[in-house]
Amino acid sequence: MANCSSRKYYVTTYVYISLQREDRISLYELDPDSGELTRRTEFPLPGMPAPMAVDPQRRYLFVGRRQPGDFGLTSYAISHETGRLRELGGVPLEGDPVHISVDRTGKYLLSAHYYQARVGVHGFGEDGALDATPIEWRETGIGAHYVQTDPSNRYAYVPHIAEGAHTGVNAIFQFRFDQLTGKLSACDPDRVIPDAPEGPRHFCFHPNLDVLYSSNEQGCSVTAYRFDRSSGTLSPFQTVPTLPDGYSERNSCSQIQITPSGSFLYAPNRGHNSIAGFAVDASDGTLTPLGQTPTEDTPRAFSLDPTGNYLYASGLESARLASYRVNVDTGALEPLEIYPIGQGPMWVLMVDV
Repeated sequence: MANCSSRKYYVTTYVYISLQREDRISLYELDPDSGELTRRTEFPLPGMPAPMAVDPQRRYLFVGRRQPGDFGLTSYAISHETGRLRELGGVPLEGDPVHISVDRTGKYLLSAHYYQARVGVHGFGEDGALDATPIEWRETGIGAHYVQTDPSNRYAYVPHIAEGAHTGVNAIFQFRFDQLTGKLSACDPDRVIPDAPEGPRHFCFHPNLDVLYSSNEQGCSVTAYRFDRSSGTLSPFQTVPTLPDGYSERNSCSQIQITPSGSFLYAPNRGHNSIAGFAVDASDGTLTPLGQTPTEDTPRAFSLDPTGNYLYASGLESARLASYRVNVDTGALEPLEIYPIGQGPMWVLMVDV
């Protein structure tokens, strides 16, 4: 893992936070030596901005708008000198985008639509402008919560939770992804189904191993899957709880991230209001629980910084952002600062330029 001191002097890390209840995106700049955030400016965006994604070249930032009656996607050009955003335009959607991501070529924006039971793919040009007509608008199942391609860009996965406003399908859908056309086609089998109603919500890949980790919304757990590069299929081999023994109050898991070194993994608990940490075995990817670190009320959105030295967790109900230093030897989180950020933080996106 890179240390703060190893970061080249010209690298700047910008932090974008979408505030759904205030219809704006806030911009902060990260001090790599201390982890301190400095607020730079904000950008109004009507329509309940929520999920965000950036292309691999960090030229463009994309935002999903979740206002009923005004679902859509908006794209921005990123100034590498200041982090400021210049709006490029938007396109309407027929569904509520709960998650968006950019494929590894930087040509396609993928979107997951929980209530509409859909996954979408939009192309975008060298100028960052999104195509109005989607390449894909594929039905999957209620509870689609996330979509992302694998590191090879040959496959895409869509976790579906188990419960919610409607009964979810409790599965991860598995697709082949054609990076020349943006089209999806089902793997065989087309989904992996947990043995219990775990409700896979988000996932991340190990940076060095063929392993995928899912945060499970209903199961309050993390599941590790073997990833078969030849078929694109997933096989679960371990599920570990995110909560301490004996905790029985209401809780659900949210996002999940792994450090760039692959040494530690984190998944917040909404209800217990903590961040569960895990040590990751470098040889096979198995997880060892490290316990829970208290954090903000309803930690829906969080992010590690690109070095893995710091972690930032927002409280959906507290309107604050808590920062932590990551102990690179133990994975322990050392509390640093708490920042008032605004109402309804839905996404925390770190961008190195």
